[in-house]
Amino acid sequence: MTERNIIIVGGGIVGLATALRLTERFPQLSVTVLEKESEIAQHQTGHNSGVLHSGIYYKPGSLKATNCRAGKLAMEAFCAEHEIAFDICGKVIVAVDESDLPALQNIYERGQANGVRCEMIGTERLAELEPHVQGVKAIHVPEAGIVDYVQVCQRMAEQIKLAGGNVVTSAEVTSVSKSGDQLVFGTKAGEFTADFAVNCAGLYCDRVAAIAGAVPSVKIIPFRGEYFELKPEAHGLVNNLIYPTPDPAFPFLGVHFTRMIGGGVECGPNAVLAFGREAYTRWQMNPKELAETLSFGGFRRLASKFWKTGMGEMWRSFSKQAFVSALQHLVPEIRSEHLVAAPAGIRAQAVRKDGQLVDDFLVEETEHFLHVLNAPSPAATASLNIGNLLVDRLADRL
Repeated sequence: MTERNIIIVGGGIVGLATALRLTERFPQLSVTVLEKESEIAQHQTGHNSGVLHSGIYYKPGSLKATNCRAGKLAMEAFCAEHEIAFDICGKVIVAVDESDLPALQNIYERGQANGVRCEMIGTERLAELEPHVQGVKAIHVPEAGIVDYVQVCQRMAEQIKLAGGNVVTSAEVTSVSKSGDQLVFGTKAGEFTADFAVNCAGLYCDRVAAIAGAVPSVKIIPFRGEYFELKPEAHGLVNNLIYPTPDPAFPFLGVHFTRMIGGGVECGPNAVLAFGREAYTRWQMNPKELAETLSFGGFRRLASKFWKTGMGEMWRSFSKQAFVSALQHLVPEIRSEHLVAAPAGIRAQAVRKDGQLVDDFLVEETEHFLHVLNAPSPAATASLNIGNLLVDRLADRL
């Protein structure tokens, strides 16, 4: 049998998990990961808050729901096998007033349908779990947890190399062409050939798809999520993970509190338009990428629909007190002096031409390529199962 070459574009957690699953299931393959940065896991994965999601939020039967449940178990098993610290600490999703109750009930019903171990609790039980939280009702999800996804990626890369695969950094893909039945990748680290490829380029997945000759059905719009950390004297206000009841019309979970596996508590994020796909600070801008976003009809339709929500998010970006006020809805004792700024992250959100936010994982296929065009949260939790899904789709071709 002739050796087949597979290229994975993107050294974040989804790309690495896919490469790992390929080496496990098809050890005769030659698998190479191409990462544009000098180190793996530098963007969405490296700016992740580290939550092991339970799968409670997602529409039953969706790719998010099915992959999150199986992926979480696979991630826990991987961490246990490779001695990576994780903690199944539990979370609460809180209705701060009566208006949140219908949405909270809907989330609970989704959790039940998805097989998530969860319980609707009243104020007395909520006070036992999180004494400083204010709310009229909550869902307790004891199986939610925390982990360090960068450490997970480092271990995945080690396993890929042990299995004979390659992880090539500083290898930004600049061109993709055909030579006979093979793909030829021009990169900043030289030329690579492959029989098949998987595009896991995250913030640049639509651009890589276009370079490869595909016509993606979506465009990536970058949303920056800004965070604060609690100073040590305020750590006692948060035991584990505290989330508000999210707005069902918007695919973001709202400003919340996350205990980190390495210590400390993170607060956030908001969700504001980033002025570039790597514009991690408020004043960073990539004029070309910003113009591309603003000229996209899908973004303009999205902005006209959610302008009021967007203005609120922008206000929280510029006003620390507004951010504090949002946190105080959950934990009234939080004060501005408890918070210090923390690094922001950027979410690669796929948007359709009609302005619809893509709310599920999205994979589009061409003759020699699988393109992962939407893999937001819970993609890190689900990554090992997303890897299985992609390998399943490649299996017949291999």
